[in-house]
Amino acid sequence: MSGGISDVLTNEALPKTEATVTIRVIKSFEYRTERSLVLHRLNLETTTVGELKEIARRAIQTEPACRPYRNAVLDTLKLYTKAHGAKTTNLIINLDHDEWILDDDSKILTYAGFENETEVSFFSREAYEKFKLNPEVKRSLTLEPISHIIPLQIRWDVTS
Repeated sequence: MSGGISDVLTNEALPKTEATVTIRVIKSFEYRTERSLVLHRLNLETTTVGELKEIARRAIQTEPACRPYRNAVLDTLKLYTKAHGAKTTNLIINLDHDEWILDDDSKILTYAGFENETEVSFFSREAYEKFKLNPEVKRSLTLEPISHIIPLQIRWDVTS
């Protein structure tokens, strides 16, 4: 440790049994409509891709801030970035690296490449494929200033 600042990288700061994962729930690619769910204390060594989808769906159905996302088709997860990794220039989803799409619901998150501070996108595969053909972003007439966008914090404790 130097000068009171930890030398430990954030992806190594927590064990894989207590990880923090951000899920970018995407309702519309064209309008960049997304809500971030931050899941804490997630066990990456036992949780599968399918279980992570169900955790996110339950949070969307129960959290008041997620009401606009309850009717969205959400069937696909894709890695967005890992801690200390390069981010894409697209603010909503990483359009390249289709091999990062998590097609196997039985795969354990650790084996899918997850570590602490991983970000994934959760979206409709059909809408994603359509957007990739014409990745044009539209402007909404009711855009909120960026300062009003606050990620939704969900505490997920697999022991409860």
